[in-house]
Amino acid sequence: MYEGLQSDSKKPLYTGCKNSLTLLSAVLSLVNVKARYGWSDKSFTSLLEVVHNLLPEDNTLPKSYYKAKKILCPMGMEYQKIHACPNDCILYRHEFQEMSKCPICGTSRYKVKDEGENSYDENSKKGPPMKVLWYLPIIPRFKRLFANEDDAKDLT
Repeated sequence: MYEGLQSDSKKPLYTGCKNSLTLLSAVLSLVNVKARYGWSDKSFTSLLEVVHNLLPEDNTLPKSYYKAKKILCPMGMEYQKIHACPNDCILYRHEFQEMSKCPICGTSRYKVKDEGENSYDENSKKGPPMKVLWYLPIIPRFKRLFANEDDAKDLT
């Protein structure tokens, strides 16, 4: 696992790449943009295909989000999904964890369907949440940073 990441961090994006852009750094920066702007997996795959075709023919950029995730998954990017009020009033955790409506603005926590037999009741706890926050805990990130002895010396 570590050797795969090590080789991807040294593998140039394409032959003759002058700006020290590696496969790992390129994929990581593109996935960060995807996460920042909430792109769907399908739209991100389309972007990867376009960028792959724009680069020289011998480039190593993956053509799909699935392949990009396979490069990044060994990094152990732990995350927690936390439901949030669509109006950014509260996070549904701790004392608000069991609530189905925001105590501040009264907005439903879950998406509500208008019609049909499978419609969601406003007070029910069924259906997808209106808004989800992806939280990356700091402790696993610090552990990862301090795992390498040389990096730990530089960080301290």
